[in-house]
Amino acid sequence: MLAEFSVAPTGVGESLSEYVAKIMDVIDKSGLEYKAGPMGTVVEGDWDEVMDLIKRCHFTMMEFSNRVYTRIAIDDRKGATGRIEGKIADVEKHLIRKLKK
Repeated sequence: MLAEFSVAPTGVGESLSEYVAKIMDVIDKSGLEYKAGPMGTVVEGDWDEVMDLIKRCHFTMMEFSNRVYTRIAIDDRKGATGRIEGKIADVEKHLIRKLKK
């Protein structure tokens, strides 16, 4: 399963990179495959692993803010693995060229 999520504190000012770094540390240490993006992070794993990671990220952020906004999008395809890179590769096959990254 793939899940794209973001976790953001409210009431801490405009710059969130300090808080995002704390969450990225949790994600990086999780052992799950992931790809960080400018507006969220995609992780790949089984349901329990992914949901546990998102929960840990949410509650980690709660340590720094009284209000936290967590957004989650899930793509759950039976038997599919390696989809973080595979989904992009599939699109590139149809385009017959690499996408800019």
